[in-house]
Amino acid sequence: MKRLLLGAVCAFSLTVGTAVQGGVQAADEITVAALTFVSSSPLFIAQERGYYEEEGLDVSFEFFRAAQPVAVAIASGDADFGVTAFTAGFYNLAANGSLKVIGAQSREEPGFEFSAYLASNAAWEDGLKAPEDLPGHELGITQRGSSFHLMLGLLAEELEFDVDAVKLTTLEAVPNMMSAVSTDQVDAVILPGWLARRIEGEDGGRIIGWVHDYTPYQLGGLFTSSDNVEERRDVVERFVRAYQRGAADYAEAFHQFDEEGNRVFGEEAEALIPIIQQYTDATPDAIKASASYIDPEGALDVGSVYQQVEWLQEQGLVAAQADPASFIDLSFIDSHFNLPE
Repeated sequence: MKRLLLGAVCAFSLTVGTAVQGGVQAADEITVAALTFVSSSPLFIAQERGYYEEEGLDVSFEFFRAAQPVAVAIASGDADFGVTAFTAGFYNLAANGSLKVIGAQSREEPGFEFSAYLASNAAWEDGLKAPEDLPGHELGITQRGSSFHLMLGLLAEELEFDVDAVKLTTLEAVPNMMSAVSTDQVDAVILPGWLARRIEGEDGGRIIGWVHDYTPYQLGGLFTSSDNVEERRDVVERFVRAYQRGAADYAEAFHQFDEEGNRVFGEEAEALIPIIQQYTDATPDAIKASASYIDPEGALDVGSVYQQVEWLQEQGLVAAQADPASFIDLSFIDSHFNLPE
């Protein structure tokens, strides 16, 4: 009997030990929704460097081709976390209580040529030489309420012109915007810098300015569902820690400048580029050209979100009841800044 009891105790101990030591078996399964953009890099770095695994998370990705489906995936429960640009559609989903913004994605920051104003050759010849000249011209965007529309709105506020003085043409997708400006079908577009440079290099248009020089702002965020915040807080905390480690690695690699203020890419960048290539299929040169500013702690420019919501509400694109205070959760990261009084 003693021998049988001892055997049972040993078997139980072995089972418990295996469960504790077998981190992969005990890991919480997490789905992350994102775009295959360089701005999603902290997610990819955290995966490939094992930061999620160290937090007891088994992460898989679901990729989309536009920002809105990312937000919908979180709101519907099809994914647990998302990273993408803020849009009117995002804010409307957040307004109904289904989403919580918990951190930052990229932002327009001086010194980082992330988004460019690009004029067609015909419009350039006709006098469109700078963003100040946009009133009276036609701007191609993906859709109303998109980040491109928001960039125009912030510019109009900054330069104090009527946003309705710019004719908007919705083109649904970035490739359509590129084609339209290159063939003089629209006067201007706003494009990721590396795409704008490509068009300019092919003599398909002229860069007339950079968004960061006029309206630095919080382009996107890290978010999860309200249910996750309420019911799986420990999981959210662990995910945020891993994301922050990825963001810190990215910042160390891609936030470097020389004494003349030119961006430089050293050993850290070279080490991360193969990881980013895995997910984006971008060339090393394209990665360097499109490496936007991402806060190393994932800290959010909170005041920028309030400004965006207010402008979109004025345009009738976001519900009047949308209140950033209700869908921004500042409790997971200590260093959020520009907080409204």
